[in-house]
Amino acid sequence: MSSAEPRGPVDSSRIPRYAGPATFARLPRLDEVGAADVAVVGVPFDSGVSYRPGARFGGNAIREASRLLRPYNPAQDASPFALAQVADAGDIAVNPFDIGEAVETVQAAADDLLGTGARLMTLGGDHTIALPLLRAVARRHGPVALLHFDAHLDTWDTYFGAAYTHGTPFRRAVEEGILDTSALSHVGTRGPLYGRQDLDDDERMGFGIVTSADVMRRGVDEVVQQLSERIGDRPLYISVDIDVLDPAHAPGTGTPEAGGLTSRELLEILRGLAGCRLVSADVVEVAPAYDHAEITSVAASHTAYELTTIMARQIAAAR
Repeated sequence: MSSAEPRGPVDSSRIPRYAGPATFARLPRLDEVGAADVAVVGVPFDSGVSYRPGARFGGNAIREASRLLRPYNPAQDASPFALAQVADAGDIAVNPFDIGEAVETVQAAADDLLGTGARLMTLGGDHTIALPLLRAVARRHGPVALLHFDAHLDTWDTYFGAAYTHGTPFRRAVEEGILDTSALSHVGTRGPLYGRQDLDDDERMGFGIVTSADVMRRGVDEVVQQLSERIGDRPLYISVDIDVLDPAHAPGTGTPEAGGLTSRELLEILRGLAGCRLVSADVVEVAPAYDHAEITSVAASHTAYELTTIMARQIAAAR
């Protein structure tokens, strides 16, 4: 990006928030600015789900909910859209009938966007898309640290013999050598598993686990310290499955589990990670058909906003 002043959101004091196209946070489209430091991109894909479908509509639901986001983030004392050019890159159109082809399409599109120098803030879609996104990021940074916010491990081997689903992306990523196995953590996991072997396999792959109960008992600050120490200065990818939140805070998702994080806990953990080297991120598994009053998409839009703020601050600091 050039040093020209970034183009920010539509002025909501002149044009009502509910008017006009729903780009993320009412930001300009990528084709309106030519290039971006952070590209917000949607992936309307949910052919990898194992229970409720509908996450293919998640990206646009998050965009609609993001109309209420404002340009100054007091929690991080930053105006992210003035620090870096953030733009909405639209959607990656993928084949809903062929998961393998969809994975290849997402990876190719992510490669193209990252090749411009942008970082990605991806709006899913189901969690299958994390694998091609990680492949693209690792091509530029080498194996990356991963913080995976989710009710579930997503390190299972196959479902119905299928290797690429929303429950398998991080096992595939470990097998492909695109993750730094000394710096992997799940956050917010809970609920029943198929067996003890699930945990044993997960540990063998290098993952640490901070359960939702750990967050409740130990508190946000201690959890942030533990995660920060594990990550260190490694390039970091953060993947947020919105079902990390309790169904009271995110009912609109495909595989809800009781006993999750509050939206406040999730946002505070992310804010606490502002010193980490965040190279790209995603927010996935918003299924608006099961939502009420945009509870889930509002939480997801604020999650993406905090992640975008972290990246914008780091981009500005590096200039």
